[in-house]
Amino acid sequence: MDKTHTAQLRAQRAGRALVVALLLTCVAGARGASWHGLEPLKSRLADVQRELGKPDGDVANANGALRFKVAGGTVTVTFVTAKFVATKKLAPDYEGTVLEVVLQHEHAMDTPESLGLTKNDDFKREEQGAVVVFRNLKDGVAYTFINGHLHTTRYAAGAEQLASARVR
Repeated sequence: MDKTHTAQLRAQRAGRALVVALLLTCVAGARGASWHGLEPLKSRLADVQRELGKPDGDVANANGALRFKVAGGTVTVTFVTAKFVATKKLAPDYEGTVLEVVLQHEHAMDTPESLGLTKNDDFKREEQGAVVVFRNLKDGVAYTFINGHLHTTRYAAGAEQLASARVR
């Protein structure tokens, strides 16, 4: 077995392990999908830094997102802004909490079938050419596949969590 093939196998295993870990950390109910203990509308910058360390470049990009290198890809974390609070009519104390965690997978070999998404009625399938997205709005998780392989996993607030965050 050559070094390239061995490296590819190692990357595939790491990608699968990452996806399994991600699936195991998802929670439902009045909570959003969480990843590595980071939960939308609950976790804050200090939680993100404690879990992921210093971001690449050590500064937020123009939309306030922080990017981190992790095993198997890149994680981008965005935060709730004052504008988002006003637009969604959320309580003011949600400003500064995590809005979304996005994993961009490198060389993932996972497919909708290998993740059990095609037989899971909680996920709605959307297809546009080579891009297929499986969304679970209740739990706040979405998987994007390009040419049949996992490209992106998004964790956001679940529908119930978002509804309970609104000012009444």
